[in-house]
Amino acid sequence: MTPKHLLFLSVFLIGLSSFAQTVRGIVLDAKTQAPIETATVYFDNTTLGTITDEHGKFSIAYSNAIQSPLVISFLGYKTQLITDYRRKKSIEVFLIENPEDLGEVYISTDDGMIRRQKLKLFRREFLGTSDFGKSCTILNEDDIIVRYNKKERLLTAYSKAPLQIENKALQYLISYDVTAFKLRLYNFSFNPFKTKSVGFYGTTFYKNLTVFNKKKAYKNRAKAYQGSRLQFMRALYANKLEERGYEIFSRKTKIYPQNYFNYFYLESKNNSDIKRLFIRQQLNVLYKKWEQSSIELLVPSIFIDYFGNYTNVDKVRFTGAMGEQRVGELLPFNYGL
Repeated sequence: MTPKHLLFLSVFLIGLSSFAQTVRGIVLDAKTQAPIETATVYFDNTTLGTITDEHGKFSIAYSNAIQSPLVISFLGYKTQLITDYRRKKSIEVFLIENPEDLGEVYISTDDGMIRRQKLKLFRREFLGTSDFGKSCTILNEDDIIVRYNKKERLLTAYSKAPLQIENKALQYLISYDVTAFKLRLYNFSFNPFKTKSVGFYGTTFYKNLTVFNKKKAYKNRAKAYQGSRLQFMRALYANKLEERGYEIFSRKTKIYPQNYFNYFYLESKNNSDIKRLFIRQQLNVLYKKWEQSSIELLVPSIFIDYFGNYTNVDKVRFTGAMGEQRVGELLPFNYGL
């Protein structure tokens, strides 16, 4: 496993159009059939979301730029992801109680690392060490369950409730429901906390901070977008890699646009705006002649659209600068649309 950010989702891609749509529904307790008020409903990794009213009802307007699953969550219940919301006029969601959230029994053992050390490692690899990452504060760290396997040198974590992350640099309040987090350390006696690999996934919802600094937000978000995975995938789709400052290499040999087909190519899917991306081998990416990354597919191909949405997110391996981007530097899918 190499450093990368994993989103646990299955994106349902269809032909795109520009008109707005609305998804409506009701959230109910699966056992009692009673409506659940203030359940959170949002499109994963976007700024589009709401909460249910006193009748358990919700509605969210969206455009076809949004391809993320619809996430429904409420404390004490199992989170649900819905991908076929476009096919339904109205959605009924029945949430099931999650006994694990109602109380846990902790067995205290000496695993060679105290909780303060574990949380420090978690913050470092989850939020990142850039200026953007360092500007982040997790407001509910008590909801983080973190464990360390001394023999395997493996740190694992998940959250009992979505983590509330205040990103002062990007001016976002991020709700991140951590499903899984794995950090493996090298077995170096001189540096026992050096990261060998890290991977994590979950669902994410972005909101502007209550006290919102528009100038600061726009400046820093634009900076975070430059050289990001989101910008790269959009440039790749549009065949504007060089125009956006990206150079592609096979090992140390630069690949020019006229030879792209020998290494990767896109083909249209059923006359729609969706394209299928094939990458024949690991490719190195240089951004603005400075930031070095690489990209590799762990599956034969993926689907990608104009907005940078793509399928099999956990099967696209980024390393280097793009692979080291953490939650503190990430932007929602609908940024800039």
